[in-house]
Amino acid sequence: MASLIHTASVLGLEAHPVQAETDISPGLGAFLIVGLPDTAVQEARERVKSALKHAGVSFPRTRVIINLAPADLRKTGTPFDLPIAVSIMAAGGDIDEEPLKQILFAGELGLDGSIRPISGALSFAILAKNSGFHSIVLPVENANEAALIDGIDVIPARHLVDVINHLKGNKLEAIPPRDVTPFISQPFQGPDFSAIRGQAQARRALEIAAAGGHNILLQGPPGSGKTLLARAFPGILPSLTIEEALEVTRIHSIAGLLPSDGIVSNRPFRSPHHTASTASMVGGGSIPKPGEISLAHRGVLFLDEFLEFPRSVLESLRQPLEDGTITVSRAQGTLSFPARVTLVGAMNPCPCGFSTDPDRACTCSAMQLSRYQKKLSGPLLDRIDLFLEVPKVPTAELTDVSAQEGSANVRTRVQAARDLQTARWKSIGCKTNAELGSDHVRRHIELEPEAKTLLRHAVDTHRLSARSYFRLLKVSRTIADLAGEEKIRSLHVAESLNYRHDPST
Repeated sequence: MASLIHTASVLGLEAHPVQAETDISPGLGAFLIVGLPDTAVQEARERVKSALKHAGVSFPRTRVIINLAPADLRKTGTPFDLPIAVSIMAAGGDIDEEPLKQILFAGELGLDGSIRPISGALSFAILAKNSGFHSIVLPVENANEAALIDGIDVIPARHLVDVINHLKGNKLEAIPPRDVTPFISQPFQGPDFSAIRGQAQARRALEIAAAGGHNILLQGPPGSGKTLLARAFPGILPSLTIEEALEVTRIHSIAGLLPSDGIVSNRPFRSPHHTASTASMVGGGSIPKPGEISLAHRGVLFLDEFLEFPRSVLESLRQPLEDGTITVSRAQGTLSFPARVTLVGAMNPCPCGFSTDPDRACTCSAMQLSRYQKKLSGPLLDRIDLFLEVPKVPTAELTDVSAQEGSANVRTRVQAARDLQTARWKSIGCKTNAELGSDHVRRHIELEPEAKTLLRHAVDTHRLSARSYFRLLKVSRTIADLAGEEKIRSLHVAESLNYRHDPST
């Protein structure tokens, strides 16, 4: 007898439909799995046998063949354990196959029949809804995550026995759909802007970066507060929208990094160590998984000790910083991951760190300084919108106990600017000024005559590249948005020019 159970295989961020077909036929005892299974899927044979035994189901002593169709789609991971077990029971007549046609199954089995959590449950739920299934059976630990998708019954199960009883009529209770709003309204847990002493220009630059989604590079001597500024930065970013929260949660689900409540409620803040490899930064593996730049999607990628990262790692960021996506190619195929991040870099001005410190002498040779600065290439510089020198904080400001403006007030201004941008660029599918392409900049950004004259003069004087020119315009647009002004004025362009300092000069 043959049976067919519905499940899925996750490649990249997408879940692709898979049918677990089981044929039980006379012959010597054998248990075969075909259909391009990887090692984890092949090992399901022993897990399924033991789980069925502990669930009180006799495993067939004849020839059992499992086909995971389509046969040309690579099957990876452990979500196939549960559908394989259900398919064997249906083929053996232990359960009725007819009700199974509208259910999608996914879950890893323990040897005792327990059902263990899997990665990518949100993608499974999205596929189930889009494919017209009325319910999805998942491990209990994945239920809250899957319940973020409305329009499908999420059935949580702890043990294979629970699934058997559910299919025989003793129904498990479905998890009601979850409202995302209360989660994404939670306050940011991190340093507040009120903890920053001095650094008025740095605070202003970070506000501009947050309002427009612009990349920023902080340069200054050790102890000037670069890291504190960067770690306080997420606190002034607007809350995630529901759409963004689902995007980010889906990525973290695939990576197996979801928090216990099953949703990423704050904008991600990723801070990889400077020894990170290119694969860990942009994604990799024989079956590519999202890297740091994708895990920071809709949030912040903070690279401390920026020039200590290998040059190959920094150069690998050029394309995703420009396009907002990262494409990872392997022999088995090509996958794309979203990578719309705000890059925040922090670096010392020289190897010893003290070339801009008024109180300590620099000990670097000219050769060391040249080698250090060459790590920052021109094309990468062109993709950074704001450059900022962060000076050492004077003692008087450091010991000042007067109240400083907190993150909440700054976030209110940032949110207002973001709302203007969201409304303005809705028709072209952009959320922030930083996402605009050069064609959109040409057609939609307006400058007053004095601003045009100043901008032309700056381009000619500083010999800016075309990419730098358009980024200058986008930063000027953000400064105007923070001021609530419709057109870009010369003072907005002048301020944006203050942040075009090249740290390699």
